[in-house]
Amino acid sequence: MALLKTILVFIPVVGAVIVLVPLGIVVFVFSVAGLRKPMAALMYAVARGWARFIIVCSGCRVTVLGEENIPPHGGVCFVSNHGSIFDIVLHLAYAGRPIGFIAKKELAYIPLLNMWIYLLGGLFVDRKNIRRAVRTINKGVALIKAGGAMIIFPEGHRSRGEGLLPFHPGSLKLATQAEAPIVPVALAGSYDVFERRYRLNPGPVKVVFGNVIPTAGLPPDEKKQVLAGRIQAVIAEALSAD
Repeated sequence: MALLKTILVFIPVVGAVIVLVPLGIVVFVFSVAGLRKPMAALMYAVARGWARFIIVCSGCRVTVLGEENIPPHGGVCFVSNHGSIFDIVLHLAYAGRPIGFIAKKELAYIPLLNMWIYLLGGLFVDRKNIRRAVRTINKGVALIKAGGAMIIFPEGHRSRGEGLLPFHPGSLKLATQAEAPIVPVALAGSYDVFERRYRLNPGPVKVVFGNVIPTAGLPPDEKKQVLAGRIQAVIAEALSAD
């Protein structure tokens, strides 16, 4: 029964992706032609609608807290725990503004997915090449300074039900180099939606946007040694709350 329900949900979701391909191609052409900013706003509106469509189809009961903590304008970094591929859907649905994220370079070779990541303001990083990785981070910093929003997953990879993993201090460079405010985001229950059994499980999911943590003016030692632990503690507390 669970398998049948999973299939029935995936059919409209995949169908929506296919239907949106022509629009994505048109927007991609305009973006390359120099209209990336307005096209990114358009694609975010489309992506947000698609994400909420997925959530409705999944039957999940999503509770969202702290939306008033999201700055409506200016550069910002969302720093989130990462348990599931469903996390991206949740961020697109509830971040309230166009967002991008740093993706591993291997995703740049997947047709359609690479196009959507690019159109949403995402960047591809080569973790094995330090110089290229630095250039990618610098591009992300420039986007944030220009008023954009990016998502950081400081655990480095999906935790897959293992709880909150240690945060890598270096992962926050995107925020600290841009001196951007950080919004901690706690996601609970996303791993159970699909990846735990690779069957749809429409259970409760919680998204908590924490209070803004400024990074401008922080001493270098605090940026390197304290900030990651502080953010992790905020997210851990939100995850443990009823």
